[in-house]
Amino acid sequence: MARFKVDLCGVDTKALPVLKNEDMRILFKRYQAGDQTARETIIGGNLRLVLSIIQRFQHRGESGDDLFQVGCIGLIKAIDNFDLKHNVKFSTYAVPMILGEVRRHFRDHQPIRVSRSIKDLAYQIMKTREKLMNERHVEPTLKEVSEVLGVKLVDVVFALDAIQEPMSLFDPIYDDGSDPVLLMDQVTSDKEPETDWVMNLALKQSLDGLNKREFFILNKRYYEGLTQSEVADEIGISQAQVSRLEKQALKAMKQKMKEVE
Repeated sequence: MARFKVDLCGVDTKALPVLKNEDMRILFKRYQAGDQTARETIIGGNLRLVLSIIQRFQHRGESGDDLFQVGCIGLIKAIDNFDLKHNVKFSTYAVPMILGEVRRHFRDHQPIRVSRSIKDLAYQIMKTREKLMNERHVEPTLKEVSEVLGVKLVDVVFALDAIQEPMSLFDPIYDDGSDPVLLMDQVTSDKEPETDWVMNLALKQSLDGLNKREFFILNKRYYEGLTQSEVADEIGISQAQVSRLEKQALKAMKQKMKEVE
């Protein structure tokens, strides 16, 4: 563990290795047959995944090295418990375990502290959202709220994240160049754990079925809160085309989800 920590200090994450899915499967077969060197290779090839996840917690004031070590504990647990029979990418399986380990660390060692200035800004944001909603009878975008308040959009997002930590299923946590790992953190419910696993997997598969443009549109519309016209301006197509692609993507996802009901 310490060796990985030292090697990472001051190193650009892009310089770290990333293993392809097919290579991972071969390595897991070797490791599960008793090859410990394969285990070390798997750990080294997934350090970027750990770093991508712990970056979301930087505003908590915790040491990056400490968070990295905690994230690596989650990674190792995921490696030791991963079953190739699940027929899913290892990164998809590992993300909730790494997130869970980091959150457990904060719960056990450090209360969440939010500065007074951030709390005040968050309060102004919520008041402005409510005011605009009453005036326009439609949910304002965060960009509109930031313009009314005269603050940067990134500050609005940061303030809301600091007090509520809103997360979106369309929010990519990690992208290894093939398909992104989405923030499908385990949400507690009255369902059986096996049911939650199946539904989460179905949602992941339905998102995997979207092309890059469809995924981009849904992310902009339902996570960032942009209007169809704003999305159209960003990607250089008409509002009507955005509307058509959005409906097409949602219909495809709905059909995929029905297959496991």
